[in-house]
Amino acid sequence: GSVELTWYGHSCFRIVERGYITVVTDPFSEAIGLPAPKLKGDLVTVSHDVPGHNFVEAVKGARQTLYRPGEYEVGDVFITGIALHQVKEDDVRHNVGFLISYDGLNVLHLGDLGHVPTQSAIENIENAGLIHALLIPVGGGNGLKAAEAAEVVALFEPSYVIPMHYSIPGLNIELEGVDKFLKAMGISKAHEAETLKVSASELPEQTQVVVLVPQALSRNGENA
Repeated sequence: GSVELTWYGHSCFRIVERGYITVVTDPFSEAIGLPAPKLKGDLVTVSHDVPGHNFVEAVKGARQTLYRPGEYEVGDVFITGIALHQVKEDDVRHNVGFLISYDGLNVLHLGDLGHVPTQSAIENIENAGLIHALLIPVGGGNGLKAAEAAEVVALFEPSYVIPMHYSIPGLNIELEGVDKFLKAMGISKAHEAETLKVSASELPEQTQVVVLVPQALSRNGENA
């Protein structure tokens, strides 16, 4: 099988595998400056409850929203919500990452992760040894900064890395651009794509970073 990932901007992805449910992560409202995506999906994951990540109304046909840690099985897709909260001076910033497993292909969305987790925290994530696509915040703000994001990538050693939560035209949240992250990863030229297809039979031998074109800005990107 192969899983197809499309990025709508910020931390919002649509994840599809033929014959399985469609998952939409962290849909945003236009409060963040981008036009809210119009999407169809069966299941929505919300990493934390703010307008940049919880605009569930943007997703038509969604039967279920997951926003807590736990193990879920929805239509033959296994989803694990992982507590990745950050505690700073008695202040807890809530954040739930979601590991989405389609028939052996594992996609991990780190939500608004803002710190580098310990090795042991990562080993506690079931299947974390085999992350085929890692969706990771790289632009700072409340999320990881470029250098921290590169550290997290090294901890997971995924097949593909898709950066998210960075500055794109129209976004009214102060974030860094993606270039800093590419530099931290030692990449001079980004591999850009409209969508990423991850298939078990054609995985890269070394971690490959793929910069997706946000559909919110793609002129020909139809929003169906």
